[in-house]
Amino acid sequence: MTTIRCAIVDDEPLAVELLASYVNKIPFMELTGKYSNATDALKGIADAPVDLLFLDIQMPELNGLELSRMLPETTRVVFTTAFEQYALDGYRINALDYLLKPITYPTFLEACNKALKWFSLTRQPEPAAAAPVPQPEEPNSIFVKSEYKLLQIKLDDIRYIEGLKDYVKIYTEQSQHPILSLMNMKAMEQMLPPSRFMRVHRSFIVSKEKIREIDRGRIVFGDVYIPVGDSYKATFQAFIASRS
Repeated sequence: MTTIRCAIVDDEPLAVELLASYVNKIPFMELTGKYSNATDALKGIADAPVDLLFLDIQMPELNGLELSRMLPETTRVVFTTAFEQYALDGYRINALDYLLKPITYPTFLEACNKALKWFSLTRQPEPAAAAPVPQPEEPNSIFVKSEYKLLQIKLDDIRYIEGLKDYVKIYTEQSQHPILSLMNMKAMEQMLPPSRFMRVHRSFIVSKEKIREIDRGRIVFGDVYIPVGDSYKATFQAFIASRS
């Protein structure tokens, strides 16, 4: 259960003892100080901080409104006074409640329940940050079916891929002849990490790392000129700009 440490400040001893008797009846309230003037209260609270202060407004030297402006931000106030005209001033400084004397136990208990609700909400622990979801490591190779065999191809070796209806041709650094595989370009594209490969045409996927030359908007691989399709130009130009 939330426990609220509280203190009472009032220059009338009978008012202090009445409120103290009320506090002792409420299980979640803990009385840590009783003060007959604002100056002593300010010193006492500095040594023994409280959550809630039952504070009379009309007191000599330093009144309750003035004291409330000197309290730590963590200390909330319930004003107690015999003068109704102070109510507006009390709410202007964001008091939790305002009790008009003579204060009955039901009225006091209602103010304490309001304070309990406020402190319970503000003391709720921050939700723990979700643990980062581990990202799967990017593959360094893929397997493709070619001539009834599964071939492992290192991604570092792939220069570009050309689509031909239901087939793809995979051009690598290690071979003069492309590897032919029965699959469409969409399936091929899904196998490749987008951080390393990009589609530049409905019929071509290229390795970003292998782009060495661009001639009049076409990607040059030796004597092969790969066009950049209209629907891919913006993405391609953004990639080139990021590497410039």
